[in-house]
Amino acid sequence: MKQKGTLSQTINMLRLEEGYEEDFNLLDEHLKSEAEREKFLSEEFVVDEVYRFEGPSNPGDEAVLYAISTSSGRKGVLVDGYDYSAGQVSEELLKKLDLKKNRPID
Repeated sequence: MKQKGTLSQTINMLRLEEGYEEDFNLLDEHLKSEAEREKFLSEEFVVDEVYRFEGPSNPGDEAVLYAISTSSGRKGVLVDGYDYSAGQVSEELLKKLDLKKNRPID
């Protein structure tokens, strides 16, 4: 998958062209699907793609977009600030969302 220009354009591309319809949130030791109110532990999902966005002039505008598939067949996106380790997220989730490990190879 190719990154579109902006975060919102890439989210739209993932939703419309690739079927990543869910919105996920990070919560301590799991991901949560807002629409279905389901929770997924680190072993219940895979990171399919990772996209990094940088603001043109403000480092605070950095964001990371994860395209995620769950073991139950749900596909969705997680948007997080670049420094996700600053929050209260479990070590297992930090490993799963590791940018170096999950960086797409061009």
